[in-house]
Amino acid sequence: MYGYYGIDYTYLILVVPALIISLIAQFRVKSAFSRYSQERCVSGLTGAETARRILAQNGINDIRIEHIAGDLTDHYSPTEKVIRLSDSVYNAQTIAAVGVAAHECGHAVQYAVGYAPIKLRNAIIPVTNIGSTLSFPLLLIGLLLNFQPLVLVGIALFSLVTLFQLLTLPVEFDASRRALKTIDERGMLTQEEYAGAKKVLSAAAMTYVAALLTSLAQLLRLLLLYGRRRN
Repeated sequence: MYGYYGIDYTYLILVVPALIISLIAQFRVKSAFSRYSQERCVSGLTGAETARRILAQNGINDIRIEHIAGDLTDHYSPTEKVIRLSDSVYNAQTIAAVGVAAHECGHAVQYAVGYAPIKLRNAIIPVTNIGSTLSFPLLLIGLLLNFQPLVLVGIALFSLVTLFQLLTLPVEFDASRRALKTIDERGMLTQEEYAGAKKVLSAAAMTYVAALLTSLAQLLRLLLLYGRRRN
């Protein structure tokens, strides 16, 4: 069991660097969001107003916009058809608020136009949920019983989580691309403000890259250690 969960060279050279990158990415997004949450946009648009405009411009009339408590808790729920914007976005007239609200609308537009990667990602959500729930329990049981096939099943289930994170990348990058394009074409922000919104969304996107790297590092480590135990 120590070979899988102890601190060995595979953990140090694979997982630790990925975790450091993840921490840096989280720091960058919080820093960028904090900075541009203090800068009021010339247009005076709030996050909620930004979302309403973008949805209307895309002919989307069946999605609610709601306030949700917290910071960086913004999200789009396709099953409920609602965009939820956080304390620092919903009523805020800032560069960050406009950027984040536009990004969440980008997801709504993806569903409206049938964007393929988001369909594929949604299709594997049920098996991904199973993988995230059962992978490590099966690994532990397999190790305790010294039953290698069960360990391999656990690794395979964990790989589904990695696949989900891989499919998340194009979805998130595309949502930001759509957001920035709309902001620019509709003149919601000045060119200087646009650059700030881009920094916020780019920093946020890097957190998904970091999450994928961490998952890939964990998966590679499990595969290496599984191979070592077999040999």
